[in-house]
Amino acid sequence: MSSCATSPLSSLERTLSANQSATAALEQWCAARRIASPAIVRAIADRDARRPASAAIRASLGVRPDEPLGYRHVQLACGERVLSVAHNWYVPARLTAAMNRTLETGDTPFGKVVAPLGFTRQRLERQRGGSADCPAGTVLADKAVLRVGDGTAISFVVECYTAANLSRD
Repeated sequence: MSSCATSPLSSLERTLSANQSATAALEQWCAARRIASPAIVRAIADRDARRPASAAIRASLGVRPDEPLGYRHVQLACGERVLSVAHNWYVPARLTAAMNRTLETGDTPFGKVVAPLGFTRQRLERQRGGSADCPAGTVLADKAVLRVGDGTAISFVVECYTAANLSRD
């Protein structure tokens, strides 16, 4: 194999690893792969989705068993292609009222909404292929906790990257 040959999946992994925000990474990916122009990622939210947080998720977020969490199940799309399916449990008390309102009613991806908090990503797990939390056809799955500057967790995410990332039209 040539040292110049890099698989699209390896390139996607590098792009994701180079960014704190999956949304920012997908917008870079969308632009580089010419998936859509403009390369803007939007969240298609399933407003009816409900998924209780496990004890492990609550522990990762550092919240009590009775502390309210928000949950967002979205498809992140660039143009007409769904690049990721994500589950996101977040702590509304650690966000501003405006951020919570946007998350509850809008199509802005979580990473863009909370960007003013200057969060960092703590990747917990990366798996090629699907995971139990991901739909069929997933090529890459990530689990991560997003934290603000003092280390406080604001979100636990499961991100399922689709094969649409790897194809060219």
